[in-house]
Parts: sequence; C-alpha cells; structure tokens
Amino acid sequence: MISFFLSAARMRSLRGTCLVAMLVSLGGCGMMPAVGPSSRAVARIEGHTVSNADIKVIDVTDGVARQMLAGSRAALFSEVLGQGAPDNTVVGRGDILDIVIWEAPPAALFGGTIGGATEVNPVNSQVAKSTNMPEQMVGTDGRVTVPFAGSVLAAGRTPQDIARDIVGRLSGKAHDPQVIVRLVRNATREVTVVGDVVTNIRLPLTAKGERVLDALAGAGGAKQPVGKMTIQVSRGTRTTSMALSSIISDPAQNVYLQPGDVVTALYQPFSFTALGATGGNGEVPFEGNGITLAQALGRVGGLRDDRADVRGVFIFRLETPTALDPAVAAGARTTPDGKVPVIYRIDMKDPATFFIAQSLPIRDKDVLYVSNAPIADLQKFVNILSSLIFPAITLQNANVL
Repeated sequence: MISFFLSAARMRSLRGTCLVAMLVSLGGCGMMPAVGPSSRAVARIEGHTVSNADIKVIDVTDGVARQMLAGSRAALFSEVLGQGAPDNTVVGRGDILDIVIWEAPPAALFGGTIGGATEVNPVNSQVAKSTNMPEQMVGTDGRVTVPFAGSVLAAGRTPQDIARDIVGRLSGKAHDPQVIVRLVRNATREVTVVGDVVTNIRLPLTAKGERVLDALAGAGGAKQPVGKMTIQVSRGTRTTSMALSSIISDPAQNVYLQPGDVVTALYQPFSFTALGATGGNGEVPFEGNGITLAQALGRVGGLRDDRADVRGVFIFRLETPTALDPAVAAGARTTPDGKVPVIYRIDMKDPATFFIAQSLPIRDKDVLYVSNAPIADLQKFVNILSSLIFPAITLQNANVL
C-alpha cells in the first residue's frame, strides 16, 4: 500500500515535470529553428520600406503573370545597337599603309628610281614604271611621308582619299601619276572578343563589315553549348546582352559591329537563389534565354513534402515599374536605382497555378523562398516535447523498478 502511494506521488511529480516542460516549450515556440519567415509574416510586411521604397506583396494571377512576362522582355541588339552598316575603311593613327606609285611612259620623275618595277603598256609598248614605297605607320600626327609629295594627312581618311591627295601633289612633277594606297594592318578599326571563347582576340574590321557571329567565329567559337551562352556587346557607354541561341535564330540580331566594340561570351551568367522548404537550397545558374518558375522549381527538386507550405511560395524581386500594374506602380516609392521591392505570392495548391508557372519568368538575382507549413512547426514543437518528456518517463520508470 505504501509502495502504491509512493508510486502515485512519483507520478504526480512526473506530471508536474511534464507540465513544466510543456510550459517551457510553449514559451520557446517562437525560438524554434526555422528557415525563414512564415507565410503570415511575409503577408504582414506589406507597406514596410527598404531603401526608402515601399514593399509590395502581390498575389500572382494570370493577369499578373502576363504583365510580368511583357515587362521582362529583353532589349534586342537591333533596338539598342541598331542594324548598322559596313563603314568605309578609315585610316587611323598606328595603321600600316602600303603605297604604290605608277608613272605613265615616258616616266619623268620615277623613271630612274632604284627598285622601281617595270611593266609593258600593251597600247604603245612603252615602259611604265611603278614604285613601291616602304610600308609606313601612320604617325601620332596622323600623317605619312611620300617622296616628292611631302607630308600627307592620312588619319581620318579612306585609302582612296589619300591616293587622290598624293596624285594631286605629284601632278606637274610626274607624268600622269597613278597611286594605290592599301591598308596593310588595321590597328584602330578593331573589335575585342573575350570571355568563354577558344581564343581572346582583337579582330580587325574590314570593308565587308563584320557581324556579331563573325567575331565569335573569329575567336574560335564558344567553348560551351550554344543554349547556355549569352553574348554581351559593349559600345561606348551602352552595354546589352542576348542569348546566343536567340541571335542565331533571328538574323536581324546579328548586327554589324563598330570599331571599339567589346564582344563578351558569357556562360550561364544569370542565377537565382532558392531558400526555405525546397528540395535544395543554394544559388542556381541558368542560361541566357531564361527559365520559368516551373523550371526553377524543378531544378531545386520541387517543394519538400514534409515541410513546405504550398500556399507560401514567394519570389522576392527588385522589379522594374513597367512590369507592374500601372495602378500599383503609380503610387509606389522606388529604390535609388528606380526599382520597386516586390514579393510575388504563389498558391501552388491551386491547379491553375501550374499553367501560370510555365510562363512566369524568373529573373537574374531573384530569391525563390518557400515557407514552412504550420503543421511543420507543430511537428517541431511535438518533437521538442518528446525530447523532454520521454527521458523523464524513462527515468521515473527506472526509479519505480
């Protein structure tokens, strides 16, 4: 009988211990480990500010997805750079010129020139003389020197213009002079090709006119598969990029290059970050032609069945105002670079969302976050209680025995 009462007392003590453990655990629920904010916490952030800009929480619908898709269209090379056209070959400082002077028979000025080559004129069988000048580099003053013609301005002129100038200077000195000026090495009309190509080069531009794909081919081509490459062109203060596959499929985007252009081949230059209750967290690169939400979820292994809140899938993005509904963008304060902090909320429990996800674009530097389901937090709480109660019960049983 006494043993019974002792056991009952011990049981009451155990219940007291368990109650205290539960109260302690309940008080610490807010301190349970979590991967990020809950769905409710994200919803409550509406109206808060970051970088003096208003944070917007937008539920993704078909209309919102269409607006995002329209606003995410990348600028085309033909729009930013223009189609262009092959330029006249203009000589610049540092270029190498080859100058040949012909004098009709009877040669008066260059007839006795050492090194002159002779050619027979088939009309009157008299001898004509041609004189090859040593190759000359256009000086820092933009000039070259020609015997009996003096210092001739070359920089900023075409070879034909330079030849006409020399002919004019030799008139009255040589007998019916003819001049051919040839650009041997072009040091100023070049484009630079760098990046993930076989060989980084400086490619001279010719009168034919070189296009983007010509420059890429001149560098030996891309090292990586076409579908994973992006081509970036920098011209002056403008820089724009397009997927290589888009340039190949649309000839209008294979625009003419201009002197000084820098063509950079980039391998998967874009990425998004996956966080929360996904199959895998981390930074995920993607190709230049972009990916959709459905593809992004597939690449991170989808949602975690044991943790994910299917109504708590979010995309955190600094959005361009043009991609937002005009009514939303009109009253929104933007960041210093003109962006609106937006959290797009996606309800994956709605079957129609899977169709929307097939066209919803993921942007560079997006954060894809999936919150924990409330039941997952409850499970964590139960696990904490179990870790506290069961050892106590085991100890109590051991004492009773």
